Amino acid sequence: MPGENLSRDEARERAALLSVDGYDVALDLRSAVGEGEERDRTFRSVTTVRFRCATPGAGTFADLVAPSVTSVTLNGRELDPAAVFDGARIALDGLAEENVLVVDAQCAYSRTGEGMHRFVDPEDGEVYLYTQYEPADARRVFANFEQPDLKAPYRFEVAAPEGWTVWSNGAEESREGGVWRFAETRPISTYITCVVAGPYHHVTDVYRRGDLEIPLGAMCRKGLARHFDAEDVFLVTKQGLDFFHDTFDYPYPFGKYDQAFVPEYNLGAMENPGMVTFREEYIYRGKVTRAAYERRANVILHEMAHMWFGDLVTMKWWDDLWLKESFADFMGTFSMVEATRFANGWTTFANNRKAWAYRADQLPSTHPITADIRDLEDAKLNFDGITYAKGAAVLKQLVAYAGREAFLEGSRRYFKRHAYGNTTLGDLLAVLEETSGRDLKAWSRSWLETSGVNALTPVLTYDADAGGGAGGGGRIAELVVEQDGAELRPHRAAVGLYRLEGGRLVRYARAEVDVTGRRTAVAELAGAERPALVLVNDEDLTYCKVRFDEESLATLRAHLGDVEDPLARALCWSALWNMTRDALMPARDFVALVLDFAGRESDIGVLQMLHAWARTALVHYAAPAWRATGGRLLAEGALRELRRAEPGSEHQLTWARFFAAVASQDADLALLQGLLAGTEKVDGLDVDQELRWAFLEPLAAHGRADEAAIGAELARDDTASGKRHQVRCLAARPSAAVKAQAWAQVVESDRLSNALVEAVISGFAQPSQRELVAPYAEKYFAAVERVWAERSIQIGMDVVRGLFPSLQDHPATLEATDAWLAAHEDGAPALRRLVLEARDDLARALRAQECDAAA
Repeated sequence: MPGENLSRDEARERAALLSVDGYDVALDLRSAVGEGEERDRTFRSVTTVRFRCATPGAGTFADLVAPSVTSVTLNGRELDPAAVFDGARIALDGLAEENVLVVDAQCAYSRTGEGMHRFVDPEDGEVYLYTQYEPADARRVFANFEQPDLKAPYRFEVAAPEGWTVWSNGAEESREGGVWRFAETRPISTYITCVVAGPYHHVTDVYRRGDLEIPLGAMCRKGLARHFDAEDVFLVTKQGLDFFHDTFDYPYPFGKYDQAFVPEYNLGAMENPGMVTFREEYIYRGKVTRAAYERRANVILHEMAHMWFGDLVTMKWWDDLWLKESFADFMGTFSMVEATRFANGWTTFANNRKAWAYRADQLPSTHPITADIRDLEDAKLNFDGITYAKGAAVLKQLVAYAGREAFLEGSRRYFKRHAYGNTTLGDLLAVLEETSGRDLKAWSRSWLETSGVNALTPVLTYDADAGGGAGGGGRIAELVVEQDGAELRPHRAAVGLYRLEGGRLVRYARAEVDVTGRRTAVAELAGAERPALVLVNDEDLTYCKVRFDEESLATLRAHLGDVEDPLARALCWSALWNMTRDALMPARDFVALVLDFAGRESDIGVLQMLHAWARTALVHYAAPAWRATGGRLLAEGALRELRRAEPGSEHQLTWARFFAAVASQDADLALLQGLLAGTEKVDGLDVDQELRWAFLEPLAAHGRADEAAIGAELARDDTASGKRHQVRCLAARPSAAVKAQAWAQVVESDRLSNALVEAVISGFAQPSQRELVAPYAEKYFAAVERVWAERSIQIGMDVVRGLFPSLQDHPATLEATDAWLAAHEDGAPALRRLVLEARDDLARALRAQECDAAA
């Protein structure tokens, strides 16, 4: 990545100097098909940029990452490409007040999901293209000024192979002789421009609202067309457009609304206005649970919220990335709960999304929601759990603090005041202060400008003479919420009291309180009968870790499955998981809770999280001496619940997948083999193609499926998805030669695409193969700096995170990590951050193992 970075200071200087009037971009993509070496394949990109300079005579630079530049013309003056282009920037000197820059370049197709990604479908040989830019990869496709605050209108013209269809942000204006021309966009940032091209399967619909008519499109690869439930995508899309028009009082501003599901996509989705792109895994090839459809709906609505938060109004620089991502994350769930069939979305948010935030906020790389982003490498790493999920949780609390209508009215004013412009934190606070009547500066300092997560713990005293109650004698004399953390914040929180009634834990009292400082008395609950359970942050109004008093913890150990309210139950699970991560609860105790109560969990999304957490507890947090016992117990429990589940239900499917994930005993592996062969049956369980791959991976990892068996499965499923599964299963086999080959494919070669790199990494390190992959700890530290320097930032991130030797969970690995960090104090900050985060996860695992061993 040398020479490709851009600093905040450079961006500020350029923004002060330039304003951009428009781009005309002509791309010739006919080279995407036909014979040729993959790595040498390029396309022609001709860009005309019209811009003004505040200081005539000054110099600046344009951004372009390309193998070669044919010509550069500035105001009619030919510049020598060899003299002005260094591989990442084009030097521009002697600017006039009004300028026209024309750059003719040969740009490279991508195999990493960055820039113009080219994918060849192994099923039919068809070629598919799409672009992905955030934060700064538009310069891999056309010359530009790559920063969010130099917005401009764009016109795209694309020459494409015969039989292809092309889409861009603007509506199609004409197509003639294989050349597609698109309408000029409204002013937008470089990183949300987009081109999608290829023989995509395409479905259309229309959204109508009064006089407003929005053409809708949805597309995917032809090989996925038979699985594509476009009608559900359009249903959620229309529900979202209704909701946002009602809520924001600002019409959708970008004309059409296309949504492309594309292959080998690094992200969940991208909010390109008028041309949203999604990972094609949101098209389901087999049976999935309601949670999968909820997840897709949430992503659709998250991206739609960006049309206003992020596209219409955009942050000046990546410091304020949260201005779009936190809002979209919050509004995605907010709109989903209020406008779609997924009314329990806040339960998923509490249990799943916030778990991401809690982890990120306890890493050494934690940062305020309004982050200090020095350059583009910093920006790439800040698409994290703090910017998304913590920010969304804090906004949820702001709604409780300032009031729903004040928050929404502030949003309306924000759009109208800053449409097609760029903003900072101060611009948003100004409108929210207007509408709420509150001084939000202190709130912002506590919540947006500091890092870390608080823990809230109830402390109770009882009046023994005041009569009996749910948990024994006495009534509450005083209930205090204690807050810890380096920064004590104001929390608007609900405190719920629960008692057992007819075998169910139900809430009988609630108080909403402003928690401030270290101790806050909840006067409203004084005199209440003694509870069996006290739940701080009931209803999940604030962002915090929840702790329990001893009596409540004992209640949960005996009655967690009896908590009646699904959200309250999810909050209890989340709190117990945080205790496990923090080495306050032994991992085996958490596993026992899962074995005792997960079978009664009604919310399928929560159940899936419990399975993921239980496996993490076993693999990373359990004492090594107990792992075999824990694995056997989890497999027995999973099989028991699989057989108990209603035939054909989503719970049965979820337990089947979990059983495969934890199976290690001969009898369990034999059952998986029988289910694949058809010699074993579980009543109602349809072992479709996706489930077959889920069963095959553990068989490969335990030496029960060889290369021939994996190849035979690929023959059944000779598709792009099947290829990814096959590569993962091949890398999972328990052989030193297999691991050496997998390592070389990812670390020593750049021939694999991003999706196949991800698949190899996923298969490489299996929990049952700790000794087999132990030699790669030393190799990791020897290679990681070179990989970061030579590969794209996306592949670098995948390798640094995915191949860190976390399975070598002993102090020697910590020492090796510390030695590498000490020897690379001047290394790339983004690389050091990734290694520091992995080190912290390992140190946390060792603390948890110590806690578990003492149990």
